[in-house]
Amino acid sequence: MKLLRKIMVVTANDLLMGDAVWLTIDDGWTRDITRAETTQEKARAQARLLSAQSQSDAVIGPYLAEVRLGPDGPEPLHFREIFRTRGPSNYAHGKQEIRPGG
Repeated sequence: MKLLRKIMVVTANDLLMGDAVWLTIDDGWTRDITRAETTQEKARAQARLLSAQSQSDAVIGPYLAEVRLGPDGPEPLHFREIFRTRGPSNYAHGKQEIRPGG
């Protein structure tokens, strides 16, 4: 088992709604990053990415993103991923209405 130095999640955009979503351990998708499956195993990360890519009827543009483990689950590290957890930026609704500073 080859370990990555980083903790990774698979993320994509929901095909119909456009929202950022994260792959869960049961091959589902969640709009809540804290429920995303994490891995440090290189082979597992690649397998999960392949699984996500095979779900083209549900998501578009899946890729691996680095996270850290916070008290409530995975937390994004990169600005782009932090921004994506806040929802679409073109108008206030959904996640932006319920998150302070959104």
